[in-house]
Amino acid sequence: MSRGLRTPLAPIAGLFGLVVVLAFGMFAYDRTRSDEIAKGIRIDGIDMGGLSRAAATAKLQRRIASSLQAPVLVSFEGRHWQMTPSQAGLTVDVSATVSEAIEAGRSGSIFARTWRGIAGESVSKTVPLHVHYSHQAVREFVATVSAAVDRPPRNATVQPTQTGLIDVADRAGVTVESHALSSRVERSLTGAVASRGVSVPVRTTKAQVTTSELAKKYPAYIVVDRAKFELRFYSHLKLANTYPIAVGMEGLETPAGLYHIQWEQTDPPWYVPNSAWAGALAGKVIPPGPEDPLKARFMAFDGGAGIHGIDPSEYGTIGHDASHGCVRMRIPDVIAVYARSPVGTPVYVI
Repeated sequence: MSRGLRTPLAPIAGLFGLVVVLAFGMFAYDRTRSDEIAKGIRIDGIDMGGLSRAAATAKLQRRIASSLQAPVLVSFEGRHWQMTPSQAGLTVDVSATVSEAIEAGRSGSIFARTWRGIAGESVSKTVPLHVHYSHQAVREFVATVSAAVDRPPRNATVQPTQTGLIDVADRAGVTVESHALSSRVERSLTGAVASRGVSVPVRTTKAQVTTSELAKKYPAYIVVDRAKFELRFYSHLKLANTYPIAVGMEGLETPAGLYHIQWEQTDPPWYVPNSAWAGALAGKVIPPGPEDPLKARFMAFDGGAGIHGIDPSEYGTIGHDASHGCVRMRIPDVIAVYARSPVGTPVYVI
């Protein structure tokens, strides 16, 4: 009876011994791999699988020594700005990065780690670099780029010249998307294998007046050519009529520059300027009639100066420097221009 009880202990003891041996071997195997990066682990895109701590540290230092010393190059429409790692206050904690990579490969139980090692299975995981830099330096860099790139939209407009009207095309406004640019610069700064080139992200703003809308915006435009004694009237930016005129005499020249019609009047009285040339009439108001030199219409464009008709008896002054600063026209001509030139019409005197 006692012999039968002792017989089963032998295989049990053997099995227990095998378990102990296997466990000891498993712990010993796991310990030998405790300072090794598991297969499949990458650091910022760099394959580090199977390397020891020392080997991984050396490899990472070699890779970042060149890539992280290159400046970040930011580009927009042929212009470039660069930020060096030193300007960003960039530092990399290689030791901490490698330690994280080792720990990433030791996830799960000892049984799972042992099986992965024996079976040659991988741990698919990417560990980021432990990078430190000055966020303030990046913000200041982005602000510099934004100041150079940002521009408001430009409305299409008209540039009057000696020979005619030139269309100045509209241009969209551009605003740097600062948050997105900061993110791109930071990713480029901190990536060991990332590209060091960054394009500037922007948003555009459409001009309120486009080139195609210019003609509609300018139903009338007047150019006074003093040298040629001509008033050229443009309808929707196309030359419609040319009229002969008289302009200011020497010392009382019609003022050059760009103006706009300020106010208009039919059969206007003459508000005599308080000037020496007016003599006894200075400051007076001469009502419409024979004594009033302003006939039919008046279009003011520079305070006292304006475009007006004259009595037929003075048509001989047309083509000469004859007025006290105003633009003189024949009565039918000034009526025609008046009818098509509302208040606000540009008047360019050359």
